[in-house]
Amino acid sequence: MAIPDEIAKDVIDPKAYGDWDRSHAAFAWLRKNAPLDVAKIEGFDPFWVVTRHADILNIERQNDLFHNEDRSATLTTIEADRRVREMMGGSPNLLRSLVQMDNPDHMQYRRLTQSWFMPQNLRKLEDRIREIARGFIDNMAAKGTECDFARDVAFLYPLHVIMEVLGVPAADEPRMLKLTQELFGTQDPDVNRAGKEMDDAGEALNMINATVVDFMTYFNAMTEDRRQNPREDLASVIANGSVYGQPLGHLEAMSYYIIAATAGHDTTSNTTAGALWALAENPGEFRKVKDDLSLIPAMVEESIRWETPVKHFMRTATADTEVAGKAISKGDWLFLSYPSGNRDEAVFDAPYVFKADRTPNKHVAFGYGAHVCLGQHLGRMEMRVLWEELLPRLKSFELNGPARRTQANFVSGPKELPIRFRMT
Repeated sequence: MAIPDEIAKDVIDPKAYGDWDRSHAAFAWLRKNAPLDVAKIEGFDPFWVVTRHADILNIERQNDLFHNEDRSATLTTIEADRRVREMMGGSPNLLRSLVQMDNPDHMQYRRLTQSWFMPQNLRKLEDRIREIARGFIDNMAAKGTECDFARDVAFLYPLHVIMEVLGVPAADEPRMLKLTQELFGTQDPDVNRAGKEMDDAGEALNMINATVVDFMTYFNAMTEDRRQNPREDLASVIANGSVYGQPLGHLEAMSYYIIAATAGHDTTSNTTAGALWALAENPGEFRKVKDDLSLIPAMVEESIRWETPVKHFMRTATADTEVAGKAISKGDWLFLSYPSGNRDEAVFDAPYVFKADRTPNKHVAFGYGAHVCLGQHLGRMEMRVLWEELLPRLKSFELNGPARRTQANFVSGPKELPIRFRMT
């Protein structure tokens, strides 16, 4: 059966993710009544909506059967898909990063930077990350008793960390933040390039493409520099890297930079802001962690589950198969809903309650299998270090006005989080 229209629309409506309750209500209905069924929405090709934790894991562990690259890796309209294929010589994706690759390419390109993001390498960065965290907490304290935690701390701290790792000068960080928000927030009038509602798929695609071009112009210049003057940074690895014995192609290199420069901070920013918002609404959990800092790693995992900054990825079936008793045909498109998987009542006790000490916590926010998030260990470290430095100094806090979320159905989280606070 097809999913009812009003539920299907809430699955894809950016405003439903900005509203939070709307998207979660739609996914709760789906898990109960139609956990794996087809959404048929005007302007879109039909697609399966995968809402259960077990089904998401099942699909993600079968990388040969469910591809990322054959069709768009994110939900797109029929018209936008047609235009992208026209622009990209038949490819359904504007970029060709790890997200838009399947094996053997995915494994080969992932290997290029994998060692940079492994825990043993990140341990060498922890002291510097802690120094950066303290600097942002000092800036927060200098504001007195009020700030917008999202804009003043959560957005800027992970941005500075990944830009330092990448080799982007601090002076260019505002530009990188703006471009990231434009790329992921195309559907939100507060952050997109046009500053207005985007109802026209063609206009939205033009904006995304313009943002991608701006990124590429920047990183093309960086590539030239790093080839002439290599340094101990990630940009030098990408600029001088080779795959299959050949230098990276232009599209692959630019895509690598862009995924590092965007997902490398935005997801952590969203989760950090989401965690403080959750603690503001659950002061007992704040006291619990403040009184026992050993709970911070568990709280980090819970905040990742709670916020789930990446809302979906698409997969394409490469052969006729079956998932949860449903016949999936070759070429079918599947929408993996990570927020739904992370609220699955079959896996999580009281899934709509923020429990700072939740254990076990087998969330799917980082994905699973071959495509598991490359930067997951860095993101966890950044959040752990920030809370280790902030919680001992943060005496009390509360919301100081309405907090708001970005309207986006791919990557989103809090965009405004005004708080009143007291530091020790």
